Amino acid sequence: MGGYVERQMPDTLDLAQRAKLAFNAMLNVADDDCGGIPFFSGFLQSDEENPAWMSHGNWDYGSSHGRLVDTIALVRSMTGTSEGEEVEERYRRNLLSFIHENGLAYRRNSFTEEEIARLDAPFRPGASMIDQRAVILGLGTWYSTTDDEDIKGFADRHMAALKRIARKERESWYYPASEYLEDGWPSLDAVNTRLAYDPCAMWGRQVGPILTYHKLAGNADALELCENFVANITQRSGAFLPDGSWNGALEYRNGHFHTRMGTLLSIARFARFKNDARLTAWVERCYRWALEHWCTGFGWTPGDMLDQCYEHETCTLVDAIGCAITLAKCGYTEYWAVAERFLRGHLVESQLTDTSWVHQLDTKERDIAGYKTFYRVGDRLKGAFAGYAAPNDFVYSGVKGRGHIMDVQTCCVAAGGRGLFYGWSSIVTEERGRVSVNLLLNRATPWLDVESHLPYEGKVVLTVKQDLPDLVCRTPEWAPYGAIQVNYRHGDESKEETGRTLPCIDRVFLRLGAVKKGTAVTVTFPMDERETVETAVDEKYHVKWRGDNVVGISPGGSYLPLYKNKSVDSPAPIRTMRLYEGNGKFYE
Repeated sequence: MGGYVERQMPDTLDLAQRAKLAFNAMLNVADDDCGGIPFFSGFLQSDEENPAWMSHGNWDYGSSHGRLVDTIALVRSMTGTSEGEEVEERYRRNLLSFIHENGLAYRRNSFTEEEIARLDAPFRPGASMIDQRAVILGLGTWYSTTDDEDIKGFADRHMAALKRIARKERESWYYPASEYLEDGWPSLDAVNTRLAYDPCAMWGRQVGPILTYHKLAGNADALELCENFVANITQRSGAFLPDGSWNGALEYRNGHFHTRMGTLLSIARFARFKNDARLTAWVERCYRWALEHWCTGFGWTPGDMLDQCYEHETCTLVDAIGCAITLAKCGYTEYWAVAERFLRGHLVESQLTDTSWVHQLDTKERDIAGYKTFYRVGDRLKGAFAGYAAPNDFVYSGVKGRGHIMDVQTCCVAAGGRGLFYGWSSIVTEERGRVSVNLLLNRATPWLDVESHLPYEGKVVLTVKQDLPDLVCRTPEWAPYGAIQVNYRHGDESKEETGRTLPCIDRVFLRLGAVKKGTAVTVTFPMDERETVETAVDEKYHVKWRGDNVVGISPGGSYLPLYKNKSVDSPAPIRTMRLYEGNGKFYE
């Protein structure tokens, strides 16, 4: 793998191209005046007197570094780019520097004396349990791309440390606090009386990257952590209720969507690894409840179920996409459509593709070392993803909730890139000789290339690059099977089929059969145009769709409006595109 394909293609959504754009922000959040530590927050609302700025925060350490190390490697696998290797190396070395001899990653003090006094709590270096998830995520992807035994050593010690500090009650393991200090848990009483903190935030989300590392390295501690953390979440924690609903109580962070959705993704992946149909059904029930009660059809998700409910995090959406794809691979094939709508919808809509409007400084004269920069912020954040988007705007800035907090968070910058990877790596898959086209998006692979004309017209062209014993292609649920036309062209030979003459597989796939190298398979169907009313918390939006793309939303946004000026007149524009087949060995 790893070759490039250059050809005339429809100029439609290319997830790898979007990932290359996101790469700009991933590299340029680095603070060269602070050892390459990335800034966390970005605020773009600006004018000549008040230019855009980025600032540091307490997420700069294990959390941001682990995420960036992970996603930079994923973007390289999607695009073949070698840019930014020096910045990547600084991120990697910084990440290792945060890891204590006890195996856990510790934060450094990013608070001012005034903030410490206001919070009435002295700073002590602590290993945030939220950060540890990002640390093993970064270490695992780093190891998967290099086979570096030194990195495996760091990851093995990290697994041993997480196992050592977990409180163990039969099959249910948990952490009794949000951070572990250099001399142990901060409160003897918390340990003694089992005052476990929010289970999804502290250990539920750890399961996914810990499982990945077990699959990579065969680490036994990692598997044991997964088994016992999953048992705690599903059987004891109370974070999810028996009917699949989410617990919105204060002690569960008001049903914080980011950590809950990440936990469901983690457990879905564990269920698939274990071939556990009962556990998969548990995840599906909880996931479906969230989609039906809180999420829009195009992928907007709330921040939580109370105070932050108007603040969509790209991190949450990415976990929702990953969960949809994992459930689809487990047999719930209707979720392929959810993943495609979310990818085409809020993920790419909430990426910052134009920053020409941002007022920025071209010097560092107003910078505050170690805290804030005003230097070329717009240019540096081009390609970033929204931190707190509204359904119709890049940032929610209404009177409800907390208002306009910030535009960009580095966690969402990295997560957005991972979300693009989730989609890109699942467009075409191969299993036991069957090649499956799951998402109708542009992609080059060793088996075939996909040319998608959606949403301009209902047309997908599959150019087969090797003999395929069994090829299947998903067709949209809104396309009547009797209206689907399939043309096979191989040299001068041509054959026609329809959705009525070809068999259907797993409810949503058309079985195209054995196909020879050099065959072009063109699948066509009529485009669907419809309108829906989508509810986001207590706000209603009138949404116009063309296929799986939102082409209009009312009311429109006012700051950086989304889903505007969507001209999709047929046919799709054509241009020369250079697609990368991909490289790297990545585990789900």
